[in-house]
Order: sequence, then C-alpha cells, then structure tokens
Amino acid sequence: MLVFAHGWIWWLAPLPLLAWWVLPPRRRDRPALRVPFMERLRASGGRVAAGRARGSRASTLLRILVWLAVLAALARPQWLEPPVEKRVPTRDLLLLVDLSASMEQADFTDAGGKAVDRLSAAKGVLGDFLLRRDGDRVGLVVFGSAPFLQAPFTTDLALCNALLGETAVGMAGPRTALGDAIGLGIRLFDESDAPSKTIIALTDGNDTASAVPPVEAARIARDRGITVHTVAMGDPTTVGEDKLDAETLAAVAEATGGQSFLALDRRQLEGIYARLDEIETREIKTVSYRPRRDAYYWPLGAALVLSLASGLLGLARRGAAAAGKPPNIRLRVNPGTFELEAIEE
Repeated sequence: MLVFAHGWIWWLAPLPLLAWWVLPPRRRDRPALRVPFMERLRASGGRVAAGRARGSRASTLLRILVWLAVLAALARPQWLEPPVEKRVPTRDLLLLVDLSASMEQADFTDAGGKAVDRLSAAKGVLGDFLLRRDGDRVGLVVFGSAPFLQAPFTTDLALCNALLGETAVGMAGPRTALGDAIGLGIRLFDESDAPSKTIIALTDGNDTASAVPPVEAARIARDRGITVHTVAMGDPTTVGEDKLDAETLAAVAEATGGQSFLALDRRQLEGIYARLDEIETREIKTVSYRPRRDAYYWPLGAALVLSLASGLLGLARRGAAAAGKPPNIRLRVNPGTFELEAIEE
C-alpha cells in the first residue's frame, strides 16, 4: 500500500496559483521606438504571437505537472510492506536435570508401556513440556557430581530439546549436586532481564556432592526473584545414597514460593509437568512492525523528465517563431521632412 509520510505537503499545491493572484506581475522597462508603420509591424508579427499562444497551454500544463511531482517527492511516498511480527520472551525458564547414576534404574515406562530408565522417561515428558513453552526462553543445566550448562537461554525450543536428548546417565558424574546446580542457575540469571524467572529441578536422589546446601541456594534464588519448582521422581523407599530426599526438595520449593511434586511413574510425571504448564502460564508479548520502502525517487524522476520536456518545448517554440519571423525592414530618414520611411527588403 502506498502512503505519504508527510501528507501535509499537498496543502502547498495551490501555492503557485495563489502567488499568481496575489503578487503583482513582473514589469520590465524596455526602450521603444514609435514609428508610423506600427500597424504593418503588428500585422507581420501576428503570426508569431499566435504561435506563442498555442504553445503556452502545453508549457503551463508541464509546469503544473512538474510542481505536483516535486510535491509528491517532498511528501515522501512509501510502500508499506506486509507486517513483521516478533515475539518477545516474557519469561526465562531453566531446567535442571539430574544425570546421577541412580537415574539409570529402569522403573518407569515410555509412552508405549515399555520399561525404560528414569532419564529416558524424563526426556520424553520434558520434551513435550519444552515444545509447549512458546514465548519463553529456555535453558538447560545437567548435574551429577557437578553442574554443567547444556544449553544457554534460547527461544529455539527444538534445539534445546535436541540437546536434552543427547544427555546420558553419568556424563556429569555419579553423585548428586543439586545445591550447586541451583547456584549455577542463579549465576545464569544474572544477565537475564526477563520479568519472570523460573527454575524447574528434576532429581531422584538426595544432595551428596554440593558445596552449597540446596535450601541455602534456594534462599539466594528467592532474594534474586527466582522461583524454584522441584520434581522428585523414583522410589521414596530407597535407602542409602540413592535415597529420595523429598523433604529437602519441598523445603527448596517452599523457600522460593514454588511447588514441590513427587512422581512415582510416568503418568504422574506427565501430570506434574501439565500442572507446571498451568502454573507457569505463558504471557506472549508480540511486537509488530511494518517495513517501509521509500519511493520518492519516482516522482522526483518524473519531475526531471517533465522539466526537460518543458525546456525542449520552449526550444521548439522559439525555433518555430524564428522560422516564421517577419521580413526585415530598413528605416530611412527623409531629409526634407525628417520622417522615417520603412523599406521592406
């Protein structure tokens, strides 16, 4: 669609006509010679005057078109391109995934009912959860004996899901360092300017390798405006190092205003992430922009062409006038009467 950025310029269109009406005509004083054969001169020059009258209408029309073309260029015509929409993330969501040795236990099932290890079940559920996070920036941290950044915050949910699929049990060490994983997440949020910051931590054991206790790390997260939700998966009756410390996970979530969940099988795990999807509602902020492409050079080029046409028309008119000029007249003074006598040559 064609629009004008400075539409008010068109109000200047009648300015030349107003100037012609209001301003006095330009007068030029020229020396003149009074002769008795003025009627003859006037008659011989009538053809020239008629030619000028015929050419003045075309010249005036060209000047009007040039003026309108210049105004069109000054009004800055622009083509409006189709709108471009960009979604601005309103939340940064960080997933903490446990890769300790206990995640290798095959006490869960996949979507087809086949027995799989805990990590494989978590990947299937988390993958569906990730792909529904349209409007969020999502990051991924894996942890075992130490935490590692697997994917920085990104809006490319498919890439984040692919990096999650490349994780394996034990690649971060056999133990569990949940507190250090939360601490790494807090540092990642230091450069985030999102209005909402959320951590979802998934683990099946108790913290056995952190330098910072999980609850203490959660208090720091609360002070930074970060909400932590915890998801405990596995058998709560397990003892030893692989014991599921549900109380600590509940305390971590409570310290930040989040919620704690327990998943004993795949169905419960799916229900937990469906619940988290409802809790962490997505507020999608869309920025729309319509690119503008300037087209002022078209009327400016038209004005140039019309000006050249007006000049060529003037040259042609003067050439026609020269071709039909009156005959040369020589003046001779009569010595007896001191009168001028015209002699046609």
